[in-house]
Amino acid sequence: MASKNHTHVTEFMLLGFSHGQPFFFVLFLVIYLATLLGNSVMLALVSLDPHLQSPMYFFLSHLSCLDICYSSVTVPKILANALRPQATISYCGCLAQMFFLMGCAGAECALLAVMAYDRYAAICQPLRYAHAMSRGICAGAAAGCWLWGMLDSAVHTLLATRLSFCGAAQLQHIFCDVPPLLRAACSNTHPSEVALHAASVFVGLSPFLLVIVSYLRILATVLRMPVATSRHKAFSTCSAHLLVVILYFATANLNYNRPSSGYSPASDILVSTLYCIVTPMLNPLIYSLRNQEVRGALRKAV
Repeated sequence: MASKNHTHVTEFMLLGFSHGQPFFFVLFLVIYLATLLGNSVMLALVSLDPHLQSPMYFFLSHLSCLDICYSSVTVPKILANALRPQATISYCGCLAQMFFLMGCAGAECALLAVMAYDRYAAICQPLRYAHAMSRGICAGAAAGCWLWGMLDSAVHTLLATRLSFCGAAQLQHIFCDVPPLLRAACSNTHPSEVALHAASVFVGLSPFLLVIVSYLRILATVLRMPVATSRHKAFSTCSAHLLVVILYFATANLNYNRPSSGYSPASDILVSTLYCIVTPMLNPLIYSLRNQEVRGALRKAV
């Protein structure tokens, strides 16, 4: 088979929209609007309510920004393609979409770990909390999370520019991500696969282990508290974040580490949709339902 160098590829055909485009358009439009509304409300509450001016809610506002970016990277293009007879994305647009998508993914992994450490410092070291999570440290940690994600994304994007594609460039997906690009390539994908596995360990697994260690320390401290109301308050401040962590890392692991033997385009699209599009919509809902301070701020605003 004659190969075509990637520099000759001007666009990719996205084959995930074979049927049901009107249904997809309505579904993703509702999800996108709900994501924008929920996360914008969360940002407004954190900015305006004086009771939410703490490190935990500072990081939560960055999580809301990330969730808005997550959806905005993919969903508007999905909506446009859902109205077209043939879904496509330009070569440069595909790489840009992949860059920002992977950047948001890496930043969110790091941010969730930082939020877990914040809960650990607040519950296990309350006397040192003000110093450990000062305004400058929080700002530096948030900036570091964004930078960490962008650096990781730059590696994957650079490696993707070296891929070549044979014949018609077709992706069995509804947006551009590393796994569908690797499956469509006809050149050597080993460097990109190694980078993806390395990122799964350093960008994905390492923050998750930090979260686990933080919550084990929190659990040990909470169980030693003599007053039941103190234990309940400590658990209530952690429950929303823990639910978000479980939802995010579970779907991320399915998206990037599923065995190739069980691959099917339909399941791949479903998992990616849950990971990149549905999860950002659910995060503000989880915090508004599970966090008493957020519920109180929301009631006052309404």
